[in-house]
Amino acid sequence: MRVLLAFDKFKDALTASDACAIAAATLRERHPGWTLDLCPLADGGEGFCDILTRAAGGSFETFTVTGPRGAAVEAALGFVELSAVPTPARALLDLGNAAGLIALVELATASGLALLPAGERDPWLTSSVGTGQLVRHAADRGANAILMGVGGSATHDLGLGALGALGLEFLSGDGQPMTSLRPEQWPRLVRFAGGVPASLPPLRIACDVANPLLGPQGAAAVYGPQKGLRPADLARIDHESARLALMLCAHCGRPDALMDAPGAGAAGGIAFGLVAAARARLLPGYDLVAAWLDLEARLAVADVVITGEGRFDASSLQGKGPGALAARALALGKTVHVFAGAVGVAAPSGLALHAITPAGVPLAAALRAAPENLAVSLRAVF
Repeated sequence: MRVLLAFDKFKDALTASDACAIAAATLRERHPGWTLDLCPLADGGEGFCDILTRAAGGSFETFTVTGPRGAAVEAALGFVELSAVPTPARALLDLGNAAGLIALVELATASGLALLPAGERDPWLTSSVGTGQLVRHAADRGANAILMGVGGSATHDLGLGALGALGLEFLSGDGQPMTSLRPEQWPRLVRFAGGVPASLPPLRIACDVANPLLGPQGAAAVYGPQKGLRPADLARIDHESARLALMLCAHCGRPDALMDAPGAGAAGGIAFGLVAAARARLLPGYDLVAAWLDLEARLAVADVVITGEGRFDASSLQGKGPGALAARALALGKTVHVFAGAVGVAAPSGLALHAITPAGVPLAAALRAAPENLAVSLRAVF
């Protein structure tokens, strides 16, 4: 029996690599003769840099950067030879004949929500400056291209913090430079100056969300609450976002329609900001990760596919992560099991869904017990 173990993270409980390792150890107890293929997944958030860099035999370098609330944090960059990236993934990157190194940047390590305790999560007070510092370090280290994963952000700053680290300047009404820019300071900002240097390597953003920047399906409305945005502040932050987005488009000579593009609202609008001011391109995140990890070939030889994540719900079935993997495996006629901390959707035909958390267990306790709950559920099924 050949089993593909391809878990995504269980947020705040297990990394994707840890979940795969627990599943492998559990299955080996009962089925030592099975062949196990461990393939941790990443959706652009936590684990993106680590998983893709290791898969391509790359190396890491750690830098001290500015975290979302200003404290120093340690964040790693991955460096991979472009020649080591599988051909289908290189095609999606669309870098022409570029050679040399591609740097992998994970926003979550520099500007991520997981870096802040619950009481410090407030999008008015957070900035993506550390992510921009990572991009600058990648360029300084000679990267020929940069690939960024933007999941798990703590910010809603349109990427202005990151752009400030790359050369964009902010001026107040009296013409004075603003050296630190968080959304609480936006009302003072009246003009941009400078910009991202043309020498910045090509920037690609792995992104699976389709949200525009503004409106009821925009960055603030959909993702703001989990970052600490109060409902009463939604209209104000959306209004200020619109004002600055229009200013940024005008400053960079870019069309206002960029605000409405699918994915512009990713990571508090950093996707919009980097597309507008740094000529970044958005790529389909799951497709890129699947190609990078050679998932199609690994699915083809698997008899059973086991995947999972912290919560499996309707959004999981919208073309990303374990849901996309499960759909592809079912199309190939594979037996597919999904294990999740919580299940919030009926199982599609042929898919076996398993909620690992016993009924009535509070979330905090469920997170602590996730490793054991996953192992117990796997033993029960296999």
